[in-house]
Amino acid sequence: MSNLIQSSEFKSYVLLKTPLIDVRAPIEFNKGAFPYSINLPLLSDEERHLVGVKYKNFGNKEAMILGHKLVSGEVKELRVKAWLDFKKINPEAVLYCFRGGQRSKISQEWMNESSCNIVRLKGGYKAFRNYLMNELDDAPKNFKAIILGGRTGSGKTILLNKIQNSIDLEGLANHRGSAFGRKISLQPAQINFENNLAYELIQKLDKGSAHLLFEDEGKHIGSIYLPKNFANYLSTAPLIVLETSFEERVEITFDEYIIKAQESYQNSFKNNAFELWSSDIENSMAKIQKKLGSMRYKIVCDLFKNAVNIQKAQGPLDSYKEWISYLLSEYYDPMYDYQLEKNKERILFRGSLFEVINYLEDLKIK
Repeated sequence: MSNLIQSSEFKSYVLLKTPLIDVRAPIEFNKGAFPYSINLPLLSDEERHLVGVKYKNFGNKEAMILGHKLVSGEVKELRVKAWLDFKKINPEAVLYCFRGGQRSKISQEWMNESSCNIVRLKGGYKAFRNYLMNELDDAPKNFKAIILGGRTGSGKTILLNKIQNSIDLEGLANHRGSAFGRKISLQPAQINFENNLAYELIQKLDKGSAHLLFEDEGKHIGSIYLPKNFANYLSTAPLIVLETSFEERVEITFDEYIIKAQESYQNSFKNNAFELWSSDIENSMAKIQKKLGSMRYKIVCDLFKNAVNIQKAQGPLDSYKEWISYLLSEYYDPMYDYQLEKNKERILFRGSLFEVINYLEDLKIK
């Protein structure tokens, strides 16, 4: 059919945030997909399995016959309708399967038969994914990274979100990047994180950003790990250190990990929200028990339990600040100061929030 158009204009799809129809089976989609994509499969997981077995034992022709038999009649009508409905709401949508082969071609043909033309990705998911990974590998050649460091609770993420020429790695990873950084919602699949990061980089660089600001992270953010070459590049980039008073850091940490975290749990779990939140904090403390040592771990646990009991008795939440203060001074600060000393030759500038913002503006990072 002459109207079965293929395209490999991957960059334009990234820049335009083009909606994508992913016709792969759900099991494939859940392992990794692209931003702005929706899974409207041609074959269900079970159907894909059956067709795969038929292909292995009897070849492509028999597999095709089985596929058309499984997706026929009302089943076919419902799946085509789902594609047409999405295309009606998103006229610029593009279609893809794994390699841009039979599944996306059949889907495209069926939509065409319903007088709906749609473009399919040439090479499918695999080609688009390869493009994004190549861009991610090549990106360090096209910009200079600046790393924003500072002790825990200094407000790095707050500052980062004020700067347009920045990428929030913790936001992409859905994790705060510490032992207590897990959020209620799950972290994305590793593939999704990489795809989202590539999208962000391509979009930022297209705007002509010569410098990009990143928060100081390790190689892992929760269960997510940074691509090796990208992590290596960031680990050698110049460092700006945000300096915030201890009192301010306690307040920032209190707001993020106590006030906002409890609100988030309450919105998600209602009746047993407080118990789940406190249990998750206790589990996080257990993860750093070895680093704390038995004596400090006991103090940390006792301080937290005391604050929990006061809150249960309808008392003020300020007791959590004593727990936070102890964690910052006895665990986080010594650990960060040690790492900073090892990287002191990378330090470009250090100062307050106002001073750092002014310095970034002088570098034309806004």
